[in-house]
Amino acid sequence: MAIVKILRSVAKKEGIHEGVITFLDNTDRQAIMEMLKLEGIIDLVIPRGGEGLIRAVTENSRIPVLKHYKGVCHVFVDRDADLHMAEEICFNAKAQRPGTCNAMETMLVDEKIAKKFLPPMIERFRKANVLLKGCPKTRKIDKSLDEAKDEDFYREYVDLILNVKTVRDIDEAMDHIAKYSSAHTDSIVTKDYDKAMRFLREVDSSSVLINASTRLSDGFQFGLGAEMGISTDKIHARGPMGLEELTCTKFIVMGNGQLRT
Repeated sequence: MAIVKILRSVAKKEGIHEGVITFLDNTDRQAIMEMLKLEGIIDLVIPRGGEGLIRAVTENSRIPVLKHYKGVCHVFVDRDADLHMAEEICFNAKAQRPGTCNAMETMLVDEKIAKKFLPPMIERFRKANVLLKGCPKTRKIDKSLDEAKDEDFYREYVDLILNVKTVRDIDEAMDHIAKYSSAHTDSIVTKDYDKAMRFLREVDSSSVLINASTRLSDGFQFGLGAEMGISTDKIHARGPMGLEELTCTKFIVMGNGQLRT
């Protein structure tokens, strides 16, 4: 309410009618359902909140919806990764701010470097109070990890909880991402140029990163200014959305009698 008050006062000072900014002060969910029927009056709905809210809006709206859907994000540590860099990226992706949609929820590790990479990585996560769930291969390396069940790989924890899966190679990593990812943000850590380019081409997410933390997937970080959300839809606005992504194209023709022949 305070933000709306400020925006209206600024609009008025700039000669814009303050009514262009409207605030619904009714917290009843039914008020949202009524608003979603106003096609022809409202052009676009951007629901921000939990998965339940977004599903309810999508199922009931007569207006186009830009979904800021859940972020089940992955980091794949390839056998050709710089392991120190990989450790820093993975720790940042999970522990820097776990309650965000661009935090890593599953860490995929190439089996060729798993025995070397995982023990110090696991120890660092434990010191940060991260609860770790491992696949059978990972639990052979560290038996103290909780068991990761199939449904866990679909979960957006937004908490200090992380799935760890040891994979055969980049193909198994990308197969896993294709099945479980929410198409939000996925990253590869590798020094192999060809594999990095393959990951970019074949991982179908709104943001795909090489040697960088998933936490960088953000409108402000991408230079878009204030962020309206991170779209996981396959429409004109996909990924972090700035003001430009909320506009549509308008063609203007200035003629003096031109005809089509």
